[in-house]
Amino acid sequence: MIIELGAFALILALVLAVLQTGMATAGRLRRSPVLAGAAEGAALACAVAVAVAFAVLILAFAASDFSVSNVAANSHTDKPMLYKVSAAWGSHEGSLVLWCLVLTVFGAVLTRARGLPFGLKTSATAVQGLLGVMFLAFAVFTSNPFERLDPAPFQGNSLNPLLQDPALAFHPPFLYAGYVGYSVCFSLAVAALIEGRANSSFWPAWGRWVRPWALASWAFLTVGITLGAFWAYYELGWGGWWFWDPVENASFLPWLAGAALLHSAVVTERRGALAGWTTFLALLAFTFSMLGAFLVRSGVLTSVHAFAVDPERGLMLLAILAASSGVAFALFAWRAPQLKGGGMFAPVSREGALVLNNVFLTAASATVLLGTLYPLILEAANGATISVGPPYFALTFNPLMIAACLIVPAGPLLAWKRSDLKGVGQRLALAAGLSILIGLAGWMAFEPKKALSAAGIGLGGWLILGTLAEVAERLRLFRAPLAEIWRRARALPLGAWGTTLAHAGLGVFVLGAVVETGYRVEAARTLAPGQTIEAGKWAVRLDSVSVVEGPNYLAEQGRLTVTLRDGSLPKPVTAERRFFPTGGETTTEVGLDFRGLDDVYVVMGERSRTEAGTPGWTVRVWWNPWARLIFLGPAIMALGGLLSLLDRRLRLGVNRKAAA
Repeated sequence: MIIELGAFALILALVLAVLQTGMATAGRLRRSPVLAGAAEGAALACAVAVAVAFAVLILAFAASDFSVSNVAANSHTDKPMLYKVSAAWGSHEGSLVLWCLVLTVFGAVLTRARGLPFGLKTSATAVQGLLGVMFLAFAVFTSNPFERLDPAPFQGNSLNPLLQDPALAFHPPFLYAGYVGYSVCFSLAVAALIEGRANSSFWPAWGRWVRPWALASWAFLTVGITLGAFWAYYELGWGGWWFWDPVENASFLPWLAGAALLHSAVVTERRGALAGWTTFLALLAFTFSMLGAFLVRSGVLTSVHAFAVDPERGLMLLAILAASSGVAFALFAWRAPQLKGGGMFAPVSREGALVLNNVFLTAASATVLLGTLYPLILEAANGATISVGPPYFALTFNPLMIAACLIVPAGPLLAWKRSDLKGVGQRLALAAGLSILIGLAGWMAFEPKKALSAAGIGLGGWLILGTLAEVAERLRLFRAPLAEIWRRARALPLGAWGTTLAHAGLGVFVLGAVVETGYRVEAARTLAPGQTIEAGKWAVRLDSVSVVEGPNYLAEQGRLTVTLRDGSLPKPVTAERRFFPTGGETTTEVGLDFRGLDDVYVVMGERSRTEAGTPGWTVRVWWNPWARLIFLGPAIMALGGLLSLLDRRLRLGVNRKAAA
């Protein structure tokens, strides 16, 4: 009976989303606070209904109710409880309910926002409701997660073993919070276009209303992408963390557009300028999110990240994408001539630096989009297949991001409207000099010597040191008494500290990515117990292999010892090959030895024979220097986003402006 409650709650949510859209539209046309208030109530009730449906789905998985088709296809009684619960969003149907939950909850929070003009808020509520109608209708009519089986099977098929991992259990909720969070930016942008505000005084306030949503979405998406990259790193057993897989790109596109939106919204908020660009980016970020939903659910991609779904449902998602984004961008094209708010500014100014930064970010998004869609378009056009991988992105994406990184430290030091480039150069001279020295030190310290990798190390140092130089300038470090420095530090808003952390985190990530990619060492060899393989400065000895039994798998577990080449600093690690009887699948469990900033990465392969002809196991070893920084950097960036989100100016500024 509880399953029927979930199905009813999902249908009720669809009805409430329709009511939300209709009453908000009528309230805006009639300027009726009563109808607008009713729409807000419907939005809240819609979020509650979807939450009930999602809770029922989780209970069905936890109880292994195989009379539900979705549970039977993605769960098993032998699975640990964590993976039973996470299987609720591990399938197409369940993840779509999670998408609708985030969409409706964010829509309900939007209706509680204070300080928004009546017309803008009501129009945004209507647009958010319409998005809810489309996705809830898609869930109810084509992807019902509560569809029954009769008769019910005795046992389920279980979830893909690769998805039975703690990092991937938490990866989708964070990722969807970022994906769908941009829907509010989308709704606010469409509402602003509907309202047709031509006066420049409107756009600074609008930029401040959009910024918290863009910031929260970007931070959530940063965490989600990082968890996914870490899962791919230690679960798939291929030694890397990013391969420019089309599904990876589908999550990266809204992140890039969201980063550009954040920088553009700052200019709109502070100066009322770039209103058209900020509106366009708000539409683009959620459009990229919907494009990602289409790519992973349409069947056009073959990837471990993608859902296996028939093309017919993919066409419906494509129709949702075309209808929502098509109307939004058509409205933007109609209103674009009126989006001329804001004062003038010189090319050398903070606005100019942010514009240049956005040019590079937008161009980088275009290269990723082209590299992702071109093979699909070519195959659809003439059946030809082509692979677009790391070499393409190294030639197109990397130079654009390098250029963007070079100007990041200078931006916060430039004044608004007009600035002195020479003065900024003087304040960054020490950071620039130290960055060059860091690059030279990297060139001398690592073998083999690589000029491009050394330059990348210098770039990472430039991002970190340049950011610290900007903070030192704000605090008057080394130029003012300690009490004055402490007073300035306490007076510095959280938003400024958040920006510092985000930019410094980017530098930490660049250091890790450059060193790990440029100086990684890989080795492979068939080992019998007692034999050793070397990779870089590390040696790995296979001590023993045994069969162990897990909750729902059997595994060949290799016990290994990692040491320096001279035998010092020994540390035990385990690596496994797991066999899941339910689905007949085999996976690898990587052995990771954390050595400071470095990783020694060990993968157990199949049984084979050694060079001497004795039985053994294929062992692959990677030495990944500074790999910790790859995941530490985005964590610092997300923390910076959280700090900025907690800034009272960001949360209360709209109310103060409205009161004024």
